Parts: sequence; C-alpha cells; structure tokens
Amino acid sequence: MSREGLERAAGPGPGRAAGPRPSGPPPHAPERGRAARLLGPLHVTGVFWFRLHGWGARRPEWLKRLLMPCFLVFFQLTLRKMRRAIAANLEPILGPCGPFERERRIWRTLQARAWSLTERYERLETDLPFEVEVDNRAAWERLAGSGRGLLLVTGHVGNWEMASALPASEEGRAVHVVREEELDSKAQRFVAGRLAAMGPGYTTHFAADDPLLGLALRDALECGEIVALQGDRPRSGGGTVEARLFGRRYALPVGPLALARQTAVPLIPAFAYRLGRRRYRVVFEEPIPVAETRDRAGDVRTGAEALASVLERAIRRDPFQWYVFRTVWTE
Repeated sequence: MSREGLERAAGPGPGRAAGPRPSGPPPHAPERGRAARLLGPLHVTGVFWFRLHGWGARRPEWLKRLLMPCFLVFFQLTLRKMRRAIAANLEPILGPCGPFERERRIWRTLQARAWSLTERYERLETDLPFEVEVDNRAAWERLAGSGRGLLLVTGHVGNWEMASALPASEEGRAVHVVREEELDSKAQRFVAGRLAAMGPGYTTHFAADDPLLGLALRDALECGEIVALQGDRPRSGGGTVEARLFGRRYALPVGPLALARQTAVPLIPAFAYRLGRRRYRVVFEEPIPVAETRDRAGDVRTGAEALASVLERAIRRDPFQWYVFRTVWTE
C-alpha cells in the first residue's frame, strides 16, 4: 500500500517504525544476489522466464507436459536459496522431516507453482477453457448483491489472481487489484502489458510510493466497486502489524486492515486453489470486520489476529500452494 496514502490515513500504529522506511525488494520475494547480477534477464526473477511462460502457454499440450518435468528438474537443482526457503517455511506447517521428504516437499511446491504460472498465461494469452468451482457461493452472492463496495483479501496461495478476477468475469463488477511490482524492470513492463489486456473492468494498481493510491481505493469502495489486496506479506518498506502464524511471529501488512477500518468495509478472504489442469476452486471465507474505536492500534491488532487465523487455515488446506520463496521465520 502507499506510504502517504492508506498508512498515513491510518495514523501511527503497531509495527510501524518512526522515520524513513527502508527500501528494497519485497520482504518475502526470492533473494537476488550475485547470481542475479551475473545472469541478468536469465535469473529466475528476470524477464526471460516471463516471456518463456507466455510463449509456452500457446504451445500444444503434449509439449507443455514434456517440457514441464525438464524445467522442474533444472530448478530443483539450481535454485538453492529458494529451495532452502521453501523447506524452512513448510516445517512449521508440516513438521520436521528427513532429507528425502524435504526434497519431495520442495518438488511439490515448485511443480504446483510452475503449473499455476503456466495457467496464468494460458488465461491471459489463449481462449482455453477453465473450470472454476466456488465454495460458499451463497454467502458470496449475498455480499455481491448488496451493492456495497467489497474488500477482498487474499494470499500467495494457488492462482490468487483467479479469486480477484472472478467478480469481473462472472458479474461484470469493476475490480481494482493492488500487486507488488516485479523485481526486474523489463519483467514489470511485460506483466503490466499483459494485465492491461484484461479490459477496463479489471484495473491493476502496482504498489509504489503513490500518495493518491489510498484515496483511489477508498473512492472505489465508496462507489460500490471491489478492491483486492494481498494480506499475507507486506510490501517493501510498508507498515506491518505483528500476528501469530503457525505459532510463530509473523508480520502482516497494515494496508488492508487500515482500509477496512477507515471505510467500514469488512475484509472478505478469498483463495483460489488449483485442483488439476485448468481446474480451480475459489473459496470465500466469512467477512472479517475491523472495528473503528479510539484504540486504533487495538482495532488493527484484533483484525490482524483474525486475518492470521484465516490465512493459517487457508495455507493448511494445501501447504504446497503457498508461494513464499524467502525464509519468513527465523525464531
């Protein structure tokens, strides 16, 4: 979220440091070190892989299924930092394990992520059909039919973009999606161009130091539109609030909680799980209200605890579809 927008409107709160905020890559993004400098666009965060996925999405199915294991073996052998992060992040969820189970967990996560990315580009680049099931559809339709603005909050679980795109594709609702910029500037331009093709009803706002972003999102909610935010990791330099996730301290972004509190719009958790080839299940959870009392810090902290509980349940549902590729727990 924007620093001068939502977080200033929210006022000083828990987990927010005084003075200038640090800058840099997203806290939970893959680490970029010497390998990134050497490989440039060929690094895993570089534009080469984004373009390759876009190209691959238009290839015949037999070729995709032939190439996928080859790339997975390559990544399994080369992405050492990401592999360590995946294993470390899964241990609080699944428990400790031996070396063979560790490699199996890493493989399953990379495999799920690879197919999820492929299907993201199939949705953007092709007319291939997708099958989408919706859990708790009655509750969602009741909320969607209210005419009020809706504040969706999701996590890096499955194909998270599917959950935010559903209201635009099925109901014609205007949707505003906030997402982090890609680490590679050329990759960022590539992704922005693809998302722009989704049409005027689906607007992507890239989280940057835009002082007007918070106001734009608030206005969208007041106009009865839908705003979709990531709730499981803060942006670089963004305000955070501490919660407990799988029994360990975890920093959640303040932005979604502050916006919900300011606009009196509850958070609606939504997650899109991959079930199979171009098959997804979108799960809408019960709304999370964020109170607005004189105790702003307490309001945000209570909302964060409720959100962390929902995130934990969502991740437990399929831990191998939680895509956070930097170690998030050090305690």
